Amino acid sequence: MTVYQLVQIVWLVSAFLLILLVLLHSPKGDGLGGIGGQAQLFSSTKSAEATLNRVTWILSLTFISLTVVLSAGWLN
Repeated sequence: MTVYQLVQIVWLVSAFLLILLVLLHSPKGDGLGGIGGQAQLFSSTKSAEATLNRVTWILSLTFISLTVVLSAGWLN
């Protein structure tokens, strides 16, 4: 497995996780996070929201960075 293939796999996984995390966000209601009891995993709603926001930002930056690297052809 080459570095290019490894970066592609990480890029694909980050894309799917980013989609799931965006669907878990709930600006006014429970959203899809209420289905699996996601809000019960944390001590309060604010900490759950802050953690979800932080992880979403990290994944979005990872996805965008890998998109630039892959599209620019810097690994070929």
